[in-house]
Amino acid sequence: MKSETFISVWDALAETEQEAANLKARSALLQAISKQVHAWAGTQDKAAKRLGLTRPRLNDLLNGKLNKFSLDALVNIAASARLTVEIRVRNQSKKAA
Repeated sequence: MKSETFISVWDALAETEQEAANLKARSALLQAISKQVHAWAGTQDKAAKRLGLTRPRLNDLLNGKLNKFSLDALVNIAASARLTVEIRVRNQSKKAA
């Protein structure tokens, strides 16, 4: 059996480069939103309302259930959390100098 090394867990889990890129972006957003929610004072009910989510949906987010959120949904939730979403695109084929 040949051993493979991956840059990230998402590269290992995904079947395609495109899927890995999507998982990485969604994971970063989910983590940032979760961190923001934990920084707020108040109940999960208040946080859910602030984000325009139901309490069960917020629990899915806080429990890291990435498969339940599209990239589009996470961008919208991040905006509701008053987070700025920036996209950085790099050419992977160029080596760093």
